[in-house]
Amino acid sequence: MILRRIVFPGIFLLLVSAMVLGQDEGAAPAGEMTIEQMFLQESIEMMIIREQVRSSSRDMKMVALEYIEEALVRGNRSNEIHTSLDLLAMEGIVNRTTENGRLMNNFPDVRVRAATLLGDLGTPEAKDSLIRMVLADNESMVITEAIKSLAKIGLNDNDETINAITWTVARYDAFRPDNLLALSAIDAYERIAQQQGGIRDPGVIQILMRIAEGPYIRPVQNRAREVLMELRRLAMFEN
Repeated sequence: MILRRIVFPGIFLLLVSAMVLGQDEGAAPAGEMTIEQMFLQESIEMMIIREQVRSSSRDMKMVALEYIEEALVRGNRSNEIHTSLDLLAMEGIVNRTTENGRLMNNFPDVRVRAATLLGDLGTPEAKDSLIRMVLADNESMVITEAIKSLAKIGLNDNDETINAITWTVARYDAFRPDNLLALSAIDAYERIAQQQGGIRDPGVIQILMRIAEGPYIRPVQNRAREVLMELRRLAMFEN
């Protein structure tokens, strides 16, 4: 496992170095890569990421997430980046590896990091992956991070985002109220409402009232009341 972690980056650096050293004098200034070389570098990087994502090792998946973050910083928002994040987001939930009936690839920390990076990716496809996470995952810390990323992206076509958030918060509220999850939902409602000029879904109002009066700590209750007032203000402004 440690060997693979070292070898993949080593191969990548050797190949990139070879490309730079092998430049023609008239192709590009020393130390700079041509478009073709940059494309090859990105292709090699994605090959390494794909292999790390498919690995059974949690550590290799975490390294893949580090490489994906670096790619996003450089502006890479390709379909391959999304596909890799989508696979990691469903690791142990939809993509399950079992041995003698035991789940072997339940890595909540991997899914949390994938949720964060999907928010950084920010595409409609990333939003769809996050909604799947909110509806399918069984770890509140993963769902909380996915809701934060949905709020960051801010897309809410046909109310699909707020419907997914409301359904999930109501599910937890009925059996295991979670303050951090509820707070992430409140913040998401506020951000989406500000972006689209309000929220008209009665389910959102109901869940905010439930949080404001339910078994939650006072700061969370107060935030729910604040957002209820903000929704009322936006509705009055619209009228």
